[in-house]
Amino acid sequence: MPSWCLTLKLKRASTFSNFQAMHDILYHRQHIDNYDHLEFPGVVPRTFIGALFVSFLASPFVLIINLLHLPKIYGLLAVRIVLGCVVLSTLRFFRIQIRNKFGHQVEAFYIILTSIQFHLLFYATRPLPNILALCAVNMVYGYWLKGSSYAALSYLIFATIIFRCDMLLLLCPLGLEFLVIKSISFWGALKRCIGVALLCIGLTVFIDSILWKKLLWPEFHVFWFNSVLNRSSEWGTHPMHWYFTSALPRSLLAGYPLFLLGVFLDKRVLPFVLPVLCFILLYSKLPHKELRFIISSVPMFNLSAAIAANRIYNNRQKTFWKLLYLIMLGLLLISLGCTVITFLASYKNYSSGYALKELHRTGCLSNSDEQWVHIDTFSAMNGISRFCENDFPWRYSKEEDIPLHQLQLKNFTYLVNEHPVIDGFNCLFSISGFSRLRLQIGFPPILLVTEPKVFVHGYSGNMDLLQKNWPGC
Repeated sequence: MPSWCLTLKLKRASTFSNFQAMHDILYHRQHIDNYDHLEFPGVVPRTFIGALFVSFLASPFVLIINLLHLPKIYGLLAVRIVLGCVVLSTLRFFRIQIRNKFGHQVEAFYIILTSIQFHLLFYATRPLPNILALCAVNMVYGYWLKGSSYAALSYLIFATIIFRCDMLLLLCPLGLEFLVIKSISFWGALKRCIGVALLCIGLTVFIDSILWKKLLWPEFHVFWFNSVLNRSSEWGTHPMHWYFTSALPRSLLAGYPLFLLGVFLDKRVLPFVLPVLCFILLYSKLPHKELRFIISSVPMFNLSAAIAANRIYNNRQKTFWKLLYLIMLGLLLISLGCTVITFLASYKNYSSGYALKELHRTGCLSNSDEQWVHIDTFSAMNGISRFCENDFPWRYSKEEDIPLHQLQLKNFTYLVNEHPVIDGFNCLFSISGFSRLRLQIGFPPILLVTEPKVFVHGYSGNMDLLQKNWPGC
């Protein structure tokens, strides 16, 4: 997990709000007026509960970082490692229940399958609402295997009301299954659900109303925006089958065919997989789709895949099963290769963060004046958070919707921008990012092709700036 944090310690737009919230909690503390979300609230409000929890756990490490006068980027590394540890601890709870119910070998295959999948571990250190909900859902899965149905429902209600309202699509089929198999009573479940729901609503309204400075239940706003108004489709749409034909194959890799096989090989699997499949089917009705929306299904599908892998392994001496065993080994190796390639490509996906880091290293001028850096929307979405900012003389602006020809009228010393040419500014250097994969004859057979993604410009009227030796674009 630390290796993922070290190489992917910057962030993209989807994690923007929670990273900014963690920064503000750790560095601005009680000075809420300085918090980033009051100036840049985003499309929909998000809860601070997850950010508060992770920041609390990371605060001792950030205190040490501050005492050592280290850059704030180390604070970002700290919160990502802490979040990753939280996710892994919930996966560990689920894994222990797998061992107790299905045995050590199934547990071992579960670990192998999870370790060679890119997306679950990649997302594990990104404070998306989906990942914060995943922590609760992993607990749901663990208590589900343990037979503690009421505890499973409680965690799922918590995830639904506070982090991701779309977990309701898992709550309904799971609750229905519990009622059908009589692991819960209707009135007992109703009392538990109402009690937990009221507590969770009270918690999120109390905390988020203080930090947003208005009466607010964030996930209700998200539900209204995405489901009632269907505004999420403005960010793109996919066909109904996309989760099954694109998202799940990419996230599960070798686990995808094994998960399907596991349903047929062990009758104990279907009751655990069926509600999760219903969750994805219901989610498929919404036109806007992203892999992260169904990331919480991956641990349960990995269980089914691990059961299939275990059955194949135990019967590998038989003729037919030996063929399946060889196919399985090949799929595992291919999955590992895909994960390595995707990992390397992702390392090149945070060009604006590296651009700002390089600017801090080389662009500090000898005079003591403030040096204003304007960060455009593209750059803010591809690697820059407030953890990346330095102290005086550096100042930063994320002002949006400024026409390119008007940037020279502002008091900006530098621009971090996606455009290579801007009037009134000289292009000082560029940072390349991942573009595509290229096959070739020879070694390595697959090459990562990069191209300039982010350009750093300097104001052409600043002579001190122009006298520096810049590499150019």
